[in-house]
Amino acid sequence: MEAISVFFLRPVPSSSFPLLSPNNPQIIPKVIPRRTLILRRTVRLSLSHGITNNAPEPAPEAAPAPAPAPLFSSWTPPRPLWRGLSALILAGQVAHRALAGRIHRRNTLQQLERVGPRSIGVCLLTAAFVGMAFTIQFVREFTRLGLHRSVGGVLALALSRELSPVVTSVVTAGRVGSAFAAELGTMQVSEQTDTLRVLGAHPVDYLVTPRVIACCLALPVLTLLCFSVGLASSAFLADAVFGVSINIILESARRALRPWDIISAMIKSQVFGAIIAIISCAWGVTTHGGAKGVGESTTSAVVISLVGIFIADFALSYCFFQGAATVSATSMWKAFFPKADIIHPSPSFTKWVVTDDDKHGNSKPEIP
Repeated sequence: MEAISVFFLRPVPSSSFPLLSPNNPQIIPKVIPRRTLILRRTVRLSLSHGITNNAPEPAPEAAPAPAPAPLFSSWTPPRPLWRGLSALILAGQVAHRALAGRIHRRNTLQQLERVGPRSIGVCLLTAAFVGMAFTIQFVREFTRLGLHRSVGGVLALALSRELSPVVTSVVTAGRVGSAFAAELGTMQVSEQTDTLRVLGAHPVDYLVTPRVIACCLALPVLTLLCFSVGLASSAFLADAVFGVSINIILESARRALRPWDIISAMIKSQVFGAIIAIISCAWGVTTHGGAKGVGESTTSAVVISLVGIFIADFALSYCFFQGAATVSATSMWKAFFPKADIIHPSPSFTKWVVTDDDKHGNSKPEIP
């Protein structure tokens, strides 16, 4: 221990540490003149207080007042409004391109098969039960009043003018219209319509026009089939349950029906088919928001299609079977078939007579 302590307490020569030598110039303090210190202190104070020798900057010029915004720049139209406008624009494009001959035939045939043959089963089943339901109501009341021979005529008029086109269109809107909206909505969300444009195919020609043409061609045929099945099921039920002969039902229907009743049903079904196809396609191509948007567009397309069908049915029924429309229908029939007589019901509705037209185009039935 003594040796170690003696070793540490022994004086060390300065030559062992040259930096600690008094002859080293690095440890000799420099003498800074007082004038230099004052100058440095002045510069520091001027920098800390923002005092510079530069000239003051000019005041910034006032910014020009912003231009007033347009009147409707911040207004966003409601979604149903611009969707309705898009449906009208789409209908115009379809009509223009169809008249110009820009029709994709292969897609049209595929959609025609989809709307027509694949929808026959559900349409005929619905028409049969609707006809039987109305038969139950009509036969009971007419039999109680002693007018069972007029049941067939009433059923035929109801089925041809209203029930067949409306029921067929409602079933088609639920089955085909929803499929159109969902399919086109999925294509719009996944940007497949933009891919068609890149490939040089117009989406209206390739997707919309074939569907509209298919609905307009298939629905009249479906309506005629539904009318036949509905009347047949009504006659069968009246004979089996209420004892009214099938021959009486069919004879009454033959006397009550006019060619214009069938023609008006065909026209209605064509208009309804165009409404279903255009609304479903318009709602599909305006879809956004992913899978949720596709579901909302599909539901909305079916609802709006049904509302449009009922509104169009009222308008067409008023035009076809009220007031001046009867005159125009009679004049149209006489224009195509000038030598044919027009059958009109007598006021008692139990006897049908054939009369000549007066100068205004209306027939005056004889009262038996």
